[in-house]
Amino acid sequence: MKGVEAAVRFGVLGAIAVWRGGVPVDVGHARQRWVLGALIADAEGVVPADVLVDRVWGADAPGRGREALYGYVSRLRQVLSGVGVDIVRDQGGYRLKVPAGSVDVHRFRGLAGQARTVCDDEQAASLWEEALGLWRGEAYAGVDTPWFNAQRDFLERERLAAQLDLADIRLRLGQHDRVLAELFARAEAHPLDERMAGQLMLALYRGGRSADALARYQEIRRRLAEELGTDPGAALRQLHQQVLAADPALTTPAPRSATGTGPESAPVPRQLPAPPPFFVGRDRELAGLDRLLESQAERGGTVVISAIGGTGGIGKTWLALRWAHQQQERYPDGQLYADLRGFSPSGEPVPPEAALRMFLDSLGVAPAQIPADLDAQAALYRSLVADRRLLIVLDNARDTAQVLPLLPGSPHCTVLVTSRHQLVGLITTHGGTPLTLDVLTDAEAHELLTRHLGPQRIAHEPEAGSSLLKHCAGLPLAISILAARAAMNPALTLKALAAELQETTLARLDALDAGEATANLRAVFAASYRALAPQTADVFRQLALAPGPDLALPAAASLTALPLPRLRTHLRELQAAHLLQEHTPGRYSFHDLLRAYATELAETLDSDTERSAAVGRILDHYVHTAHTADRLLLPHRDPVSLSPGADSVSPERLTTHRQALEWFTRERATLIAAVEHAALAGNDACAWHLAWTTITFLTRGGRWYDVETVERTALAAATRLGDRSAQAQCHRELAYAYALTGRGLEAGSALARALELSTEVNDVLGQAHTHIALGWLHEYQGDQQTAFRHDLSALELFTSLGHRSGRARALNAVGWDHIQLDDHMQAISHCREALALQQELEDERGQAGTWDTLGYAYQQIGDYRNAIDCYRHSLEFNRKLGHRYNEAETLVHLGELHRATGALDAAQDAWQRAIAILTDTGRHDTELDRIHTMLQGLNRSLA
Repeated sequence: MKGVEAAVRFGVLGAIAVWRGGVPVDVGHARQRWVLGALIADAEGVVPADVLVDRVWGADAPGRGREALYGYVSRLRQVLSGVGVDIVRDQGGYRLKVPAGSVDVHRFRGLAGQARTVCDDEQAASLWEEALGLWRGEAYAGVDTPWFNAQRDFLERERLAAQLDLADIRLRLGQHDRVLAELFARAEAHPLDERMAGQLMLALYRGGRSADALARYQEIRRRLAEELGTDPGAALRQLHQQVLAADPALTTPAPRSATGTGPESAPVPRQLPAPPPFFVGRDRELAGLDRLLESQAERGGTVVISAIGGTGGIGKTWLALRWAHQQQERYPDGQLYADLRGFSPSGEPVPPEAALRMFLDSLGVAPAQIPADLDAQAALYRSLVADRRLLIVLDNARDTAQVLPLLPGSPHCTVLVTSRHQLVGLITTHGGTPLTLDVLTDAEAHELLTRHLGPQRIAHEPEAGSSLLKHCAGLPLAISILAARAAMNPALTLKALAAELQETTLARLDALDAGEATANLRAVFAASYRALAPQTADVFRQLALAPGPDLALPAAASLTALPLPRLRTHLRELQAAHLLQEHTPGRYSFHDLLRAYATELAETLDSDTERSAAVGRILDHYVHTAHTADRLLLPHRDPVSLSPGADSVSPERLTTHRQALEWFTRERATLIAAVEHAALAGNDACAWHLAWTTITFLTRGGRWYDVETVERTALAAATRLGDRSAQAQCHRELAYAYALTGRGLEAGSALARALELSTEVNDVLGQAHTHIALGWLHEYQGDQQTAFRHDLSALELFTSLGHRSGRARALNAVGWDHIQLDDHMQAISHCREALALQQELEDERGQAGTWDTLGYAYQQIGDYRNAIDCYRHSLEFNRKLGHRYNEAETLVHLGELHRATGALDAAQDAWQRAIAILTDTGRHDTELDRIHTMLQGLNRSLA
């Protein structure tokens, strides 16, 4: 890799380019170069694929942006492999494997850092000239996307700051004639910049042009008054007076040298606030900060910046202060601390120049000597800390721009930043290491509450204490606020406080208010909320209306009625503000208390019509997507008729069985919640339809308690609708759940009611389905003759309706009955007829069941070869379909066959797998006991 660094150079300070041995390398057409430029910005760092797409295309990303990106990366790999450079896939993104020193922007920043730390002006000027010499023109020239444009602006500011620092040095060295032309050009380009005006005035004065210097002052004074309504700052006014008085101090000063290091007795600042008194946990994070510090020492001097992020009240400041106090001995030159109030409930963020003035004052600079200009202040600050070992804590930063002027250039300083925003610019351009805090663990939360209130009070009301902690959801600020309320009012029992939290969302946030802005959770959240752009704030409120624990990106698009590119922008802003989490790629969730706050805002700021429309859109999204997915899982199921969704609803496009199964798996918890959500919203038709669309997936997975949950809600909704056929369907599904969780009597009552309802409205198809269910239940309970009669009734009804898939299902049921009645040849005949129908209809679910029945029939007559073949077909279909309950049934039959043929190890394996499936799906009945008994007997035989 050292050879690569010497031979290959990458450039973005101009057009994006690559050179090998000084010869340009053709890296392809424009968009391909853009991809390379986006990777160069994070050389040796991993850039996620989605981030690359956003950088290269912005809001204009094509629908298959990832595929286009893969193509560009593949071609770049081929080009760069010829010069010994690789792009590797790493952690869901891409990494350009080159040393930072081979990239012009990183070399520029490295030289700038050196220039700011050296004390010899000649040496510093040489470093600045080398750094600025790397620029070939406008950064990322010719590229036009939001990310590249922002990077270009940011780099241009860095370039300008470097030019100004070099000009200051040239003026100190008495080289005013050398810089006069560029100072004129710069002042014309930035007519309101006081630092530039001051440099030009000084150069003119030293060149014997006092009148021109005074005229320049009058010009900027006029412009500031006309355009900004202000006067020049104190520094420029003082320079004006010095020029008027021909102050000898304006003569060329002696240049700085290595021996002139500053004041002999500079003060040692000790600005850290007191350590947090009730700090608990965070061992992993503290250890991580320690490792960063050690890494700094090993590297020999890179400034460590750890951007501690997280939502309001998560404990960022406490962690920073705890660690800072633990590390004080490492920093003999002191600690600087600034609360930047980036999200203060009661004020505006602290301007960088105000924080710099505070730091300069702490470092012993007299007020009259502090420049008015921000860049000049920053330069003086960097000079003063250049040789010191300082710890600098920048708490509650609003954004990267607020932090950058406060960063030293010294290799001896450590900077710790906390913010509710992710500070991506700080991380990507200055080597910051992100450290995002999560909520406290249950044990840590309990310990924090105990430390606040004492073990006796917690022990006196343990259940109430647990309830309080449950509502605080691990958020340290919430716990501390409740503890403060309880501590200030000893008569307030924890039980009473917990009861207050049990009330509405509004009361819950009211309970988390200790009476001060800094101890008011609503105020803490509001500070972050107020910083959002208006449409992002709308999205924040709308997301709280969604059912379930989290939300996928397509569902969020339907909820908000926004196109995906625009929605992604808002979601990124919410993530950056730590008001939303993307806990897995493409899925978003709130902290419980943030969701309560967002819900409160929605109820306060949005009309009933707006909220109802948003809820309707997301329910439409789920019901139409689930309907498509269900048709893919069970295409021969009798369909239901759905009303069209709203125009702004975009159901997900699912086209394969696998996609449908994966979608249901991801959305299971949300869909269950959506059924209840629809019912509570008064949308009974949607509640019933949602239950109908999810039932295939839930039953195949053996999720009987989930089945019961959604079908009870659906039954209530169907009853309110007066739809008896729908009620009958709900009773049938409930019957399966009751039976397979050990409640046979309830199952029988449910099916009796289902048959009654179907008969009342002459729903013959519903009657047929109910007879099949009754046949299964009676056979399951050991009443074979009654089961046979119901199955024959179902066969007759399906046949009369010309319902071919239903007839095939009934034929299989009758075939199973014949096995139980020892008429195995009739069973084989019925199953063969059923299988032929199902194969013709391509009914895979039906085939899975019939192959199992047919295999069992062959097994009973000793035709083990055909039996095994049938069981294998059944297992293939059941595994493909995700039908775990039926897979377990077939495994039981296969185990019995293996035992009969003496293949005891194979029998043991089959039964163990069946037990695992049935246990996992929550089945508790005599069948599971029977399998355990068979396996125990087999184990004794194998022992």
